[in-house]
Amino acid sequence: MMMLLRLLRIVWVITRFRLDTLLPLERLPWALRTLFRLSPLRLVPIGERSRGARLRLALEALGPIFVKFGQVLSTRRDLLPEDIADELKRLQDQVPPFPGPEARAVVESELGVPVALAFARFDADPLASASIAQVHGARLHTGEEVVVKIIRPGIERVMRQDMALMYRFARILTLVPETRRLRPVEVVRDYEATLFDELDLHKEAANTSQLKRNFKDSPLLYVPAIHWELTRQRVMVQERIYGVPVADVAALQAQGTDLKKLAERGVEIFFTQVFRDNFFHADMHPGNIFVAREHPHDPQYIAIDCGIVGSLTREDQDYLARNLLAFFHQDYYEVAALHIESGWVGEHTRANEFAAAIRTVCEPILEKPLKDISFGQVLLGLFQTARRFDMEVQPQLVLLQKTLLNIEGLGRQLYPDLDLWKTAKPFLERWMKERAGALGFWESLKRQAPELSRQLPELPALAHRALAQAEQDQRQQRRQSAAVAGIHQQLTRQGRRSRRLRLGLLLVALAVAWQPLAGWAGGQPWPVLVAAALGLLLLAWH
Repeated sequence: MMMLLRLLRIVWVITRFRLDTLLPLERLPWALRTLFRLSPLRLVPIGERSRGARLRLALEALGPIFVKFGQVLSTRRDLLPEDIADELKRLQDQVPPFPGPEARAVVESELGVPVALAFARFDADPLASASIAQVHGARLHTGEEVVVKIIRPGIERVMRQDMALMYRFARILTLVPETRRLRPVEVVRDYEATLFDELDLHKEAANTSQLKRNFKDSPLLYVPAIHWELTRQRVMVQERIYGVPVADVAALQAQGTDLKKLAERGVEIFFTQVFRDNFFHADMHPGNIFVAREHPHDPQYIAIDCGIVGSLTREDQDYLARNLLAFFHQDYYEVAALHIESGWVGEHTRANEFAAAIRTVCEPILEKPLKDISFGQVLLGLFQTARRFDMEVQPQLVLLQKTLLNIEGLGRQLYPDLDLWKTAKPFLERWMKERAGALGFWESLKRQAPELSRQLPELPALAHRALAQAEQDQRQQRRQSAAVAGIHQQLTRQGRRSRRLRLGLLLVALAVAWQPLAGWAGGQPWPVLVAAALGLLLLAWH
């Protein structure tokens, strides 16, 4: 019943904000185009709000899952009209807040003490309000300025309803053969896991500490510290930072920030997280990224909101790096071979045919000047080949793809001539060289040293057990061979006895029938007699 009510609410919101007007009707099949033109939705007035405002308000009304979707879209200015991108940008930290007294109640419930005992000052009005939580300014009794992140009351119930609807829609998609390869249920399951991780601020605090340790003393990225003594599942207290929002390009330009270097450092941070640390911030929309005010000519990022992080297996790291480098070199056969080797397409796929399909789609894109190449366009080109070769979406790579698209969109917003490929290529080549070279071997050996040192004293015993097992297997094999030989000899003896028995029976039959046969043979020509003799011999032998 609750799911039905939620579905009706979604339909009502779509109707209220006339989201059907955002569809490009001229690109739809004629049947759908006719259906929309005859739809009773057209009786609802559009109102004075712009299309971008209507989309933003609809996503806000539908809740956190839809707000997250809008946040991702807001960074893709190369794919969205300017007016819609400007409106969706407001979803990053301008979601309507919940009241201050509710925030205080959550804090006191989680900490178990009045707010006045925990903080010297607690601001009732939030600094920012997002889809799942909002942030309030505060001061500790030690005088340190902090921010207090508080989970929205009742948000888990709404999210579970939305996820149930998404699961149902995903299962419906699996009934269509062309969409089954997208593995919609697995993608929704991965999205659910990462989304609900954001409801536990203990996990976000742990992720933040890990990211801070990875970039300790780094000029690329600063991560504010966590106050663990005041952190609970629904409340997290963190060092307050005073950077410039990365989306405020005018403020960055006013303080003389090197935007080209800033954009390139964003790409470097992403690849460092993915390939060096195998731990990446997977929610890097502009609302979570700031720029330090110090040293504008050598800009440093500040990252907050580490609720969603990702990592890859070593195999996926290798395949991803080799795929990207193959794209950089426009080696489509290598891309095809890697997809087959990794199992991302079926084993029956012919590499040369797959490579030809990729070349046909991607060559027009990659022949453009490097600064005009969008990784989003390349991904779209790859997916266009998927229908022919049953290429499946890899759920473990969905977060990574989303993060890379966010980084590219953010970088192009800061510096429109950002060359993502040129910035990433040297990093990937250096990483592959280190991974495959002597240094990579040494690092791998160091990682495995504790396990090797533990197993080393056991090697003699393990070798003795292996030799004993091998000797036992050989004895068993000899016994089996002897048994098989005995069976063969017995069958041979039985065969000989059987032939002698048949010969004896034949002789008896001849003796009994000798007189009739003698009379018959006396009247036959010699060829018939020879044939009869040969037949008797064959019977005796078999």
